[in-house]
Amino acid sequence: MEFLLENILNLIGFLVGLGIGIMSLIGFRNTGSPTLFRLSIAFFSISIGFFVIWVGYVIEDFVIKSGNIERWIQTMGIAIQTVGYFFIAFSHSIKSFFPKSSYFRSVGILPFFLVSSVQLEHLFRSVSFILLAYGAIETMLSYLDNRNKGAISVSIGLALLALGEFLGWYSFVFPESILYSVSMVIKIGGLIALFIPVSKVPLTKIKFDEGLE
Repeated sequence: MEFLLENILNLIGFLVGLGIGIMSLIGFRNTGSPTLFRLSIAFFSISIGFFVIWVGYVIEDFVIKSGNIERWIQTMGIAIQTVGYFFIAFSHSIKSFFPKSSYFRSVGILPFFLVSSVQLEHLFRSVSFILLAYGAIETMLSYLDNRNKGAISVSIGLALLALGEFLGWYSFVFPESILYSVSMVIKIGGLIALFIPVSKVPLTKIKFDEGLE
């Protein structure tokens, strides 16, 4: 039953992320906003990540039938989602967070080749949590400065996504618990919270951009 629930939740996450990505793309075409372009990439990445994990559950359910999703598939899906979270969190200050030295950039990439797939999954979840928590805090500070109501929904959405990633990581400590399913529900709730301001973007471009940039 829990396996089926996780399968369904990943499918829902894929559809919700895809819907927001399409809305962001439509907004970009209507307004030419660079922020919306980055958000389109972000939500499509998150959607693809959910899709990869969902496909892994489907393959397991109908082909492999071992009782557990292939770990490398889940790791790949989480990595793709992390790319999306990166674009969301740093959409307004992405350049300032890249190390200028090529040496430091290479050192930052090195750990990805030194750990197993399970450790990589933990690493991606940790990076996602940090990105999302940062984005939530920055967006809330932006709201305190600009009083843009849309920033509240964005901050709540990012905070929910961060909480979902944290619970997703913690579910490895208690693998038989319902924590993973709860984390999925929270992440979907976070995506829906982000959908609220995105759905208004084509008509209120300036207000939305001020809330994120």
